[in-house]
Amino acid sequence: MNTESHSQLAAFIWSVADLLRGDFKQSQYGRIILPFTLLRRLECVLAPTKAEVIKAAEIHQNKPEAVREKLLLRAADQPFFNASPLALGSLSDTQTSDDLMSYVQSFSQSAREIFEHFEFESFVQQLSANDLLYKVVQQFAAIDLSPARVTNHGMGGIFEELIRKFAESSNETAGEHFTPRDIVHLTTSLVLTGQEAKLKPNSIVTVYDPTAGTGGFLSESDEYIQQVSQNVTVSLHGQELNPESYAICKGDMLVKGQEVEQIKLGNTLSDDQLAGERFDYMLSNPPFGVEWKKVQKQVTDEHKHRGYDGRFGPGLPRVSDGSLLFLMHLVAKMRTRQDGGSRIGIILNGSPLFTGGAGSGESEIRRYLLQHDLVDAIIGLPTDMFYNTGIATYVWVLSNDKPAKRKGKVQLINATDRASKMRKSLGSKRQYITDRDIDDVVRLYGAFEENDESKIFPIETFGYRRITVERPLRFRFDETCELGIEQLKEDKKFISWPEHVQWGVLNVLLGMAGYCRDHGPILNREVFRGQLKDKMREHAKKGEFSALHLKLIEKYVGKRSDEADICLDKHGNPEPDTGLRDNENVPYDESVFEYFEREVIPHVPDAWIDEEKRDELDGRIGIVGFEIPFNRHFYQFTPPRPLEEIDADLKACTDKIKQMIEELSA
Repeated sequence: MNTESHSQLAAFIWSVADLLRGDFKQSQYGRIILPFTLLRRLECVLAPTKAEVIKAAEIHQNKPEAVREKLLLRAADQPFFNASPLALGSLSDTQTSDDLMSYVQSFSQSAREIFEHFEFESFVQQLSANDLLYKVVQQFAAIDLSPARVTNHGMGGIFEELIRKFAESSNETAGEHFTPRDIVHLTTSLVLTGQEAKLKPNSIVTVYDPTAGTGGFLSESDEYIQQVSQNVTVSLHGQELNPESYAICKGDMLVKGQEVEQIKLGNTLSDDQLAGERFDYMLSNPPFGVEWKKVQKQVTDEHKHRGYDGRFGPGLPRVSDGSLLFLMHLVAKMRTRQDGGSRIGIILNGSPLFTGGAGSGESEIRRYLLQHDLVDAIIGLPTDMFYNTGIATYVWVLSNDKPAKRKGKVQLINATDRASKMRKSLGSKRQYITDRDIDDVVRLYGAFEENDESKIFPIETFGYRRITVERPLRFRFDETCELGIEQLKEDKKFISWPEHVQWGVLNVLLGMAGYCRDHGPILNREVFRGQLKDKMREHAKKGEFSALHLKLIEKYVGKRSDEADICLDKHGNPEPDTGLRDNENVPYDESVFEYFEREVIPHVPDAWIDEEKRDELDGRIGIVGFEIPFNRHFYQFTPPRPLEEIDADLKACTDKIKQMIEELSA
């Protein structure tokens, strides 16, 4: 069944909303349509063995519950069963509600729980009260969702389309629930390509998604591994925050024969329900730019108290975007190299590449990932690829067991031009990546060669040291200090001085300004201080005028001037001018002193490096920072058109306008 057919079937299922209009809010449509779709799918999957299950239920009805459940599972030949003789098509039109809930309660426990998360019974009662339940049931009973017609992959596409419609009708964010299948396919292919040695027959591999949504990544990875390997057991694990998405994911896993106990409900960042687990492959599309204020206490406590023994040792990003927290969460779940290592594929927006300067949480996270040689490749995707945003996005591929040729290096792949226009937009998704383009990108990754779309860099390329460059304070006082005096008079500290001290300062400063008008400026701070203190002896007693008073006065009436003498501190060292303080980013593998002599001294000969500003981790001068300027490495300069060509175009345009005006006036 192709994508077009998925959309058509999803549209047909959604047409049930026509029945609901008027009696239910638009935001409630999905909460009815999604569980009924899942119920019909489970019913169709169980249809071939239904008679055997009912027969077994009668035979074993008096056996203990646990024993009976195992026997019925065996009869169903599925990881779930339904022991009721009822079906959607045979429910009574007079007691539909009771029949339907009896039918749902006859599922095995793992399936029953799914409908509890949909709050199914509550909506069934509402439908019944509005005389709509039997009509809805009959409409779903007529839809063929059997595996022969709709594959598991196809069913995932139908669920995604329904959730997108649900999100649009209720003004929710569709992209929080699932990732477009083309992006899922690309990311999964990048992570699993070249893994034949690990995916050998009769092996068991684990796959994990901490933001599982409806289970797209889990389903795709399972399907991919089954296609490239034989007799590999794939154990799928995930956690999801949204109850409806969780219920659909769990239902999808149930149909696929997975252990649904490994799919958890809850917030991954504050309540990791698979703590201590390690996985072979991890895939995730965490929400873009979503703040983590709700879980700030738990995350911050883990960072402070557990450090590198927890998930967030290297640092914390700003609270407005938690995507890097999910990345660190995944890294903490990597198997050791001795245990086979792990590979991660995660989709992030642009900010994790460069947000945050040296020493920030984001930079420290990038530093940890790069210095531990975990970043394997970053692939830039086209815009308009997601249902709820058109922003630039990137697939990060991480590994802690790189092959020899990739060690110490990072590959950047520019796939931003590999987009095809969709015939019909789906929300903000206007473009998709074809299977052919996906294959090309995966080949670019596998080839590990440099060309226009692929660049390879040693990890040091992305590092730098931020040094603080100081320049000396030079103080000038002249006749133009009137504005400064007016500002000084408004200062709260100045106003708090005794009135006679205030009056004395203002008179002395005006007198000194008059002197400067006739004899030139004062270009030495100590000379200015000496004159001011001498003259203030007439206006203030001993102790009423101190160095603190001087500091405040100099703040307002002093000027910076290259002609003035350098101000010295009490140790005789040049005093830095905070207004001229600057930072320089020195390439990570270069000497800060060589860089300083070459790039700074020729322009500001009196500058020096503040050697007190040192990195916390390595103790060397300068704060270490890491950023990945992806776009800069693929930027191609296009020279502007020649002026003659532009002039010719302008002349042609003005000539045409003149001709039009003449024709109008004729």
